[in-house]
Amino acid sequence: MPTDLSSNYSNNGVQDTNKQSRPVRLPRLKNRRLAVGDVNIVNKPMLRKAINGTIVGNTMEWYDVGVFGYLVTTMGPVFLPKSDQTVQTLFLLGTFAATFIARPLGGIIFGWLGDKIGRQKVLSTTLLIMAASTFALGLIPGYAQIGIWAAVLLVLVKLIQGFSTGGEYAGATTFVSEYAPDKRRGFFASFLDMGSYIGFAAGAALVSVMHLIIGQDAMESWGWRVPFLLAGPLGLIAIHFRNKIEESPQFQATLDAQTAEAKGAQAADADAAKGPIGILKAYWRQIVLAMILVAAANTVGYALTSYMPTYLTESKGYDELHGTILTIPVLVIMAVCIPLTGRLSDRIGRRPVLWTGAISTVVLAIPAFLLIGIGDVWSTLLGLALVAFPVTFYVANLASALPALFPTASRYGGMGIAYNFSVAIFGGTTPFILKGLIALTGNDMMPAYYLMLTSAVGAGAIFFLKESAGRPLPGSMPSVASAEEAHELVAGQDGNPDLDLAQMPFDETYEPATEGRGIPEPTLVR
Repeated sequence: MPTDLSSNYSNNGVQDTNKQSRPVRLPRLKNRRLAVGDVNIVNKPMLRKAINGTIVGNTMEWYDVGVFGYLVTTMGPVFLPKSDQTVQTLFLLGTFAATFIARPLGGIIFGWLGDKIGRQKVLSTTLLIMAASTFALGLIPGYAQIGIWAAVLLVLVKLIQGFSTGGEYAGATTFVSEYAPDKRRGFFASFLDMGSYIGFAAGAALVSVMHLIIGQDAMESWGWRVPFLLAGPLGLIAIHFRNKIEESPQFQATLDAQTAEAKGAQAADADAAKGPIGILKAYWRQIVLAMILVAAANTVGYALTSYMPTYLTESKGYDELHGTILTIPVLVIMAVCIPLTGRLSDRIGRRPVLWTGAISTVVLAIPAFLLIGIGDVWSTLLGLALVAFPVTFYVANLASALPALFPTASRYGGMGIAYNFSVAIFGGTTPFILKGLIALTGNDMMPAYYLMLTSAVGAGAIFFLKESAGRPLPGSMPSVASAEEAHELVAGQDGNPDLDLAQMPFDETYEPATEGRGIPEPTLVR
């Protein structure tokens, strides 16, 4: 393809009619200015649908995490009745960790597909597999029926579930971030994690109510199946909501641009076009940074959600009911506060809020576990609240900070790799590691030291995180909430430090005019 207009004209400046007039690719214009037509004005009804459609998937995912985490001590005798309690618990926690082994593969495949065919299609697929595998957990025969194969089937189903969830959170954060206006991205993206912890609390509450109503013996006999079987109808409702959402406008614009370029020019993101290997090669720094931040946040998050019921039951002498129910009010309050910290990050920036999460973990971890160690209900609730405090600042902002590390054409794939490898290594293994540290040392404070270590590393990584609050996503045009805001943005673009025109995918395909003499002015094709 020609690189300038002169190739279509003769030496005397008259258009050469022997050459076909076609769109040509001009070099990037250094003085390109933002016009109102370049700005994406968010469709508010579609934004609401997008948020609702993505929240249901995260809620479903964490509903299962909550149910499984709170049934660890109940399911142990079902699948390994001949082993002692420690072996049973380690097996169930190891099975929980095995779920995360499959997540990186799911993140790679679904992330690549999400950047290739669209976010909405992939997110519908991941939700379908996730709901079906959770439902299947409730149908697995116990050891009494098929022996050790029961444990094998449990691990297999959890691996399938992990494969599907590998594409869920990365896709959901990508999707909502691309839908939200730039100045409120932190607030809207934080609803994903609010839904996550509401789902977790709902699963925990259901298990607690069943324990209270039918007792431990009935729970071990058949009751443990009910929460998993409920995932069937709940999943159908969630899929209905997800199928009503449309593709994100930012990705659709990128897809349209790539389709146009494919007619005569190379793809906008050549490395991303090569798949996961190309993304790793092009964005390895961003991936490493994202992995460190995800590790710091998720070790605290999974310690609170998936390990704490086991810790309270086995290390602190609470029965299964109280070990479960004590965490529920803390999770609900934390879920309600998550959008507040998301909004705070829109005002003061992602980095200060993430630093609050990291530093407060280092400062509060030891007091939290000391309070839990007192053994009274009031001290346990206060200790759990101290663990929940940094989680609130962490998770609400990763949902908006991490997608901003990658350009639109590679965002789902980059997030799929970074988030899922980190969660597999540090998140899902947290309950197993904490239990193992206590068993190895006999020191109930080991979880506090582990959380302090991961957050100290995370605090250092935040220094290298580029502030993204209020700014367009890389590879995307600005997104605003109204036409008035679009006009204000364009009018004040020269003095706006949040606008980097070099990062924006201006359409630079031009078509020469066909009338008149001499070299015509290029006409922008949109």
